Amino acid sequence: MRVRALSTLVGSLTMLATSAPATLAASTGGVSPTAPGSSTSNPPAPPRAPIRTAPVTARSSRLAYRGPVYERTASGEVIPYQLPPAGGQLSPGTGGSPVGVTASSKPQLLVPGSLARYVRGLAAAPMSAPAAVQEMIWAGDQIVGLPYIYGGGHGSFESPGYDCSGTVSFALHGAGLLATPEDSSELESFGSHGLGRWVTIFSNPGHAYVDVAGLRLDTSAADDPSNQQGPRWRPLRQQNSGYSVRHPLGF
Repeated sequence: MRVRALSTLVGSLTMLATSAPATLAASTGGVSPTAPGSSTSNPPAPPRAPIRTAPVTARSSRLAYRGPVYERTASGEVIPYQLPPAGGQLSPGTGGSPVGVTASSKPQLLVPGSLARYVRGLAAAPMSAPAAVQEMIWAGDQIVGLPYIYGGGHGSFESPGYDCSGTVSFALHGAGLLATPEDSSELESFGSHGLGRWVTIFSNPGHAYVDVAGLRLDTSAADDPSNQQGPRWRPLRQQNSGYSVRHPLGF
């Protein structure tokens, strides 16, 4: 009996010794005890590498038009137009100055629908627009790419370069809506007040531009990611505050 009792006691002590570390670990939250003077917290996690993001760049709202494009010939016939190679620009007219609004040096482009389209540097007029609106767009195309020249287009509609109001005047003259060039202050009283259905002129004493069927003809690169100066077709501006808003009667 004494031998059996002694054997039972030894077994109990052995079980207690093997279970003590687990019991101690449980009572300390699973953290092993440390020597006096040492930290009882887990080592800090290594710093995370900063997240690198790509720089945000402006993207042009003038998305490439992929629909059909037509050309109006000198006889008035409308035929399919063969676009230049991708990345190429429509070539400007020959000579040092525009040939005016009666003889075209650049193709008169047309697209279906009611919105003008930006096609490789030029604007294609919408087929459903009135003839005067189409003529205004094609007139604007004639001076696209010419340099900005202060006072250009005021002494004469034909000029080697144009300023802002000279550009607007040239387009209006191309549609038969203006007989004499006007400066930006004079354009503040042109036509009728407010937005037009097809054409809207924005003008103040310092600047002028015109929106035609969804595109903007302007010498300023404001709100245009291309950042190119001189007469060009550009995206519409989101804000037009500070300008008188006019439109040709009937348009």
